[in-house]
Order: sequence, then structure tokens, then C-alpha cells
Amino acid sequence: MSHVRTYKTRNPRKSPLWQCVHRHHDTFVAIYPDAYEHKHGPLRPVVTDVFGKFLDCGTLERGFARIRCDHCENEYLDFHPHVHALVADGLLDSDGTFHLAPEISDSVLSELFRNRVFKELLAHKLISPELVARRKTWKHSGFNVHSGRSVPPENRAEREQLCQYVLRNPFSVEKITLESPTDTIIYRSKLNPKINRNFEVFDPVDFLAVLSQHIPDKNFQMVRYYGLYSNKMRGCARKASGAGGGAPWPKSSPPPPAKFPSRKWRDLIRQAWHTDPLECPECHKTMRVIAVIDNPSVIEKILRHLNLWCGPAKFAPARPPPSADPPEPDPQFPIDSDPMPDYENVITD
Repeated sequence: MSHVRTYKTRNPRKSPLWQCVHRHHDTFVAIYPDAYEHKHGPLRPVVTDVFGKFLDCGTLERGFARIRCDHCENEYLDFHPHVHALVADGLLDSDGTFHLAPEISDSVLSELFRNRVFKELLAHKLISPELVARRKTWKHSGFNVHSGRSVPPENRAEREQLCQYVLRNPFSVEKITLESPTDTIIYRSKLNPKINRNFEVFDPVDFLAVLSQHIPDKNFQMVRYYGLYSNKMRGCARKASGAGGGAPWPKSSPPPPAKFPSRKWRDLIRQAWHTDPLECPECHKTMRVIAVIDNPSVIEKILRHLNLWCGPAKFAPARPPPSADPPEPDPQFPIDSDPMPDYENVITD
């Protein structure tokens, strides 16, 4: 295992994304109904809620911990829905014997995936049969399947790395540049052969509108498990093996809520960022937390003394949800002669 780097406190206010959200959120909320609602639908309250939490995350004004060392004392934001799947390359029979599946080409899988999506959209009346027929005549259908190489079951590190890739963020802050004095956003990524450039330029408010489409609704399930990996099948397997059994609780005394041991925050930071927040930058020995400061008056007093006080970020709250149900999507929306956008899903690269 490679050496874990020393943790360095970040300053979120220096991030171009933080500055864009902080300066232009009010304008984004104010003009959203007229400028973006016809394209993206009503402004969801979760969007402003997430923007607010993003501005608070990592800011010292929300609290911090005092840590002491006892050893030394001192791709473009085009909304591109896609699915990542980790699947076994075979099936289990009723006897528990695993049978390796024959190799299936990506083109066949892509066609199956496209037909299945169209079938679901037609069943929910979210698309018209005429539009489906036209989509099937396009040279580039808009559907693509890529099956990567298999990972051996004994290679835990590679499987974990693959899972981290699947759950990665839809965009990278490191690719964002905020140009003064207009706060124009430049998002750089890999070279796009269609437009022959590796960047896209956004107005800051347009950037927030497009970014808001990547924020999922609250409690939306982003990861789903099927087949043998589903909770039901795993529960049946435990029940069949006799694991997790025990005497049932009496009806008059309900069982306590299940408690799942959580990993320590230090271990999570080490695993995700390969940095140790408790490693002393001077002697590289382990420091200890001596206090957690969460009292607002004490926080402000300490930060003012250290000349670090900036004040909490504030902006207007989100509009309430619309009183009536949003209109049904028009299945006959106009189609461009070239269905491919000027910039593609470089953000997911």
C-alpha cells in the first residue's frame, strides 16, 4: 500500500464552483421560472437545499475540531443519463452451481437496452410510437453499451476501485475555471472530436441551471441491487443457513432498531482521499482531537482572533413547489436534423 499523505485543510471559498454558487444563486432562483422552467421543469427545493449545504461544507464558520500533536506541540455539463452495472458473468442454478454465460457483443446488448428503454417509455406514455420509429432511423441512436473486462472475485482491491469509479461525481471541480470579471465558466475536459475542442463556455447562471439537473431528488435511490445481490435473496440465504436467527421478541416489547457499526471518520478520509487527517505535518506522528467547537459565538471569537472569519454564506431560499401538477411532457417535441448536441458527455470522462 502506498504511503498515506498528510491531510491539508482545504479552503472551499477559493473553489471556482463555490464562488459561482455564492455569487449567482440569487439570480439563478429569480430568473429560473422564465429562463429555465420550460426546459428543465419547476425548480425543485432540493436544488437550493443542496447548494446551501455545499456552501456550508468545509467552512470554519460552521464549526471545527481542535487537534494537537503531543509529540512536537505545535467533460461539459450536458445531462447524459447512463447506467453503470456490476454483473456476474454467469448464472447460478437451483443447486448453487455457477455456469459461465457465453460472450455477448456490445452491439447486441446496445440494441436490447434500447428496445427495453423504449418499451418502458411507451408503457408510461412518455414518448410516442412515431418518435420511437424516427429514433430507430438515426445513424447514432443515442444508446451505447460498453462491457469492460472482468474482475476476478479474489481481487478485492480492483473491485473496490471499480465501485469507486461507478459512484464517482458527475463532474470535476478541477476542470472548472472562473474567468474575471464576468464570472464566465470554462469547463475543460478531453478533446471532443465532434466540435474539435476540449472546453465549453457557460454563463454563470446557465452553468448553475445545467448543474442543477445533476442533483438527485431527496431519498432517491442511486444504487440498486438485483438477483442474488438483492436484500431479499441475501436475507433468504441467511435464513436458510440459520445465520442471524435467535428467539423472537415478545409482542409487548418491540425489537430495538438495527445498529450497523460505522467506520471512523478518519478511516473514511484515509480510504477515499489517501490522506490522514490526524497525521502531524511536522513529525508525522498521530495527533489527537482535544475539542470540537460548535458554539457559534465561540467559533466567531476564535476565527476573528485568527483573522479567518468570513461570515456564513447566505442566499435566497428556493421557491415553494408549484401548486398544480407539472404539465405532461409533450411526446411530439421538436427534433433537430442533427440530434447530437454541440457538446457531449465529456463531463463523465
